[in-house]
Amino acid sequence: MTQITQRSPSEAMFAADEASRGLGIELLEHGPGKAVLRMTVTPEMVNGIAHGGFVFLLADTAFACACNSHGPVTVAAGADITFVAPAYEGDMLVATAEERTRFGRSGIYDVSVRRGEEVIAEFRGRSRNITGTTPHLTRDTTARRTPGTTTEESR
Repeated sequence: MTQITQRSPSEAMFAADEASRGLGIELLEHGPGKAVLRMTVTPEMVNGIAHGGFVFLLADTAFACACNSHGPVTVAAGADITFVAPAYEGDMLVATAEERTRFGRSGIYDVSVRRGEEVIAEFRGRSRNITGTTPHLTRDTTARRTPGTTTEESR
């Protein structure tokens, strides 16, 4: 008997994330409000030390998996990162995302990025549920065409 398993919301979101997977990021663990991802720093990711954008991307991907774990499509409303120590070519980085709170359509998530036991970055993401939309299929370019204007959708 063949058993059909359905992907979790985190697995489905990560499977569609070609950018993260193209950089070798792996989804190791996931569950409600949490996710653990891994990435090895490659030669293309360094400029002496690992470029901070790649560390941010790893943390942001862990955040995305955690905040989308509940099912409705959720996007980043904002995020910031504090770099604690540099990463280097060959380092294996692990990002652990944990939900701190959800309220209404919003949430707050913390992500620690580690090299072994050493924390190299701390990230905080703020999420917003956009129920009823599919961001990869719906694209509002109004703001790009008319800079400085406020649309009904952006309020």
